[in-house]
Amino acid sequence: MSENPSPSSSAVEASREVRAVISRLRRRILKASEAEDITLGQASVLARLADKGGVTASELATAEGVRHQSMTAMVAALVALGLVERAPDPDDGRRLLIELTAPGRRRVERGRQARTEWLAGRLQERCTEEERRNVIAAMAVLERLTHD
Repeated sequence: MSENPSPSSSAVEASREVRAVISRLRRRILKASEAEDITLGQASVLARLADKGGVTASELATAEGVRHQSMTAMVAALVALGLVERAPDPDDGRRLLIELTAPGRRRVERGRQARTEWLAGRLQERCTEEERRNVIAAMAVLERLTHD
């Protein structure tokens, strides 16, 4: 049995507020770079490949939390759009590695830039300097929560 005390009412309230705000903010940030020709799932795969290319469809499926068949279809659509390519694994010719193409990398960079510009613009327009500093301080606190 756990001997951890129940969270305080302020911890529960903070948890609800953080989750709600992050959820809305995430949706709005993603919408800032919304592309009509790809899904959010495909955009997530592109971003993951930008950070770590040369992975298999199985590795992508695991990382994205989808079935292998779903990832294979997603990758095929991205190949058809010219955003990713499949290449034989130099260490195991039976495996195919998925990587961004140059247009795919530009697409990811444009999306990241659009999201950064949208959020920076909102922070500039709607927040005081002190509020922006408070956001930075709050992010440091939230970042601590992500470390074990």
